[in-house]
Amino acid sequence: MARTDQRDAENSSETLPAVSPAPRRRSRAETRRWRLRTAIIVLLVIAMGTMWITNQLLTARFTETTKNRAELRLALYSGNLVSELRRNAIVPQLLARDPTLIGALNSGDFSQSTQRLISFVEEIGAASLMLLDRDGRTVAATDRSRLGSIHRAAPYFLDASRSNTTVFSVFTHDAGGYGFTYSRRIDNGTNLLGVIVVEVDLQKFERAWAGISDAVLVTDSTGTIILSTEPRWVGLQEDAALEREAPLSAIERAIRATTDWGALPPDAYLFGEAVMRLHTRIPFHGWRMTSFTNYASVREKVNGVLALEIMGFAILLALLFYAANRKTALRMALFQRESAELRHLNARLQAEIAERERVQETLAVTEQSLAQSSKLAALGEMAAAISHELNQPLAAMKTYLAGAKLLIRRNRTEEALAAFGRLDSLIERMGAITRQLKTYARKGGNTLTPVNVGAALSSSLSMMEPQLRTRHIRLTQILPKEPVWVMGDQVQIEQVIINLLRNAIDATKSVDDPALDVILAAGETASLTVRDNGDGVEDFDKLFEPFYTTKQPGDGVGLGLAISSGIVNDLGGRLTARNGEKGGAVFEIRLPILKRNVEAAE
Repeated sequence: MARTDQRDAENSSETLPAVSPAPRRRSRAETRRWRLRTAIIVLLVIAMGTMWITNQLLTARFTETTKNRAELRLALYSGNLVSELRRNAIVPQLLARDPTLIGALNSGDFSQSTQRLISFVEEIGAASLMLLDRDGRTVAATDRSRLGSIHRAAPYFLDASRSNTTVFSVFTHDAGGYGFTYSRRIDNGTNLLGVIVVEVDLQKFERAWAGISDAVLVTDSTGTIILSTEPRWVGLQEDAALEREAPLSAIERAIRATTDWGALPPDAYLFGEAVMRLHTRIPFHGWRMTSFTNYASVREKVNGVLALEIMGFAILLALLFYAANRKTALRMALFQRESAELRHLNARLQAEIAERERVQETLAVTEQSLAQSSKLAALGEMAAAISHELNQPLAAMKTYLAGAKLLIRRNRTEEALAAFGRLDSLIERMGAITRQLKTYARKGGNTLTPVNVGAALSSSLSMMEPQLRTRHIRLTQILPKEPVWVMGDQVQIEQVIINLLRNAIDATKSVDDPALDVILAAGETASLTVRDNGDGVEDFDKLFEPFYTTKQPGDGVGLGLAISSGIVNDLGGRLTARNGEKGGAVFEIRLPILKRNVEAAE
């Protein structure tokens, strides 16, 4: 019995250690649970800190990017607006000189005037054209429904009839909104014949701006809204327009929810209801352009990145849970993460493709606009050049006609026939000038022949003789004994000499004793110098630019020196200008001289 009890005691002592592993397993499981909880808490803290930092950095970055894009878009819109206005500003000046329209106003026969305006409006790109007589009645218009309407009280008629320059006017349409016109009077020297009105189509910019998420408005010098993507804003002040309820849109909701966005802090977009207000000055009559950009796009971008981060941390959290159970959970989480990244990359790729397509479409439209603007600029320059170059022969023809009439009355027939012979030569010269000016916009193609510069000078002085005699200008010529030959076109060289002589005559209008010196010399180059005793040249930088002139309106369009410089450059020479030591301006033409042996070889 004692032995049995002893064995039982030994067995019981051997079974006691087997009970101790259960508390140890519970302790290890508890430790693992605490470690998992700690890891989860640490992961959540890291996730919150990362998202907070990401939110701060990305919101600042995307806000700056949105602002830069809005500023760039605003500069582009204002540039397009100014370009359209300037492109149409030259049209009334050209149409006011159209002989067909002037003849119609003089004769009262407007049967062909409307069709002529319609032919012009397609190339000009204006909204409409109207021809008003001296009473303000529409006698010709591209919109036939306006024929016969009276515009006597319209600002574009009143202001243009009282001014000798092109007038810009803003008027209110009967159907609402504003219209924009350039107008210019048409006269026969002193009496008003009528007014030509060119309506500029600025509403097309409103239609183009309406396709964006921003709200854009243009105000005049008084602060009145004249163009806007929101039609109900037009005609109001900016403050009054923003108080009026706008159409349901993102910008409308933002303006309605934000009382004063100017007082909001920079991170007001976190609420998703603030807007960014940008404005710029348009260099035209004190106009200003303002845009309101919604911060919703910034919030969407930031939320997209934050969503990716949240998804990443969620995957990490899932990995922590599944790490204790099985390895397949890790593979599944990695697969999900890679799938999300691929979807994000795919979305970004699709967005980039769409953006590039939009950029290509915009580029195509811009190229078409530039091509049209270049075509219109060349047309305007050619028309102005023809008017400028034909003024001299026309003035000379008028003088010769007056002289011929006087000679016929005095029965001096032979001298009158000589005057008619000069008229015939002037008519031939006008035809030659028009043929030469056809190639002004497209250089090249002229046939060069040996030209005697002395003969070209004599022909030019003969054409300018009436102006020289009328002004009592003392002319001094210094010519070499031998002829001076150059390779060129005689009509073009005479054209350059006449332009220099005319500028010299105009420069001496304020001088009591006008004098003009013409010096022809031959050395390494053929040199022709025209010197006057006028006031000299003030701005040499712009002297040879097209349309630059110091003359009064109607006396010149500023193309003579530009055309002359181009002709001399094409002939391999150079046209320079300087002020003389004793006053006045000195213009010098230098052309490659044609040697006798070279002439014989030719």
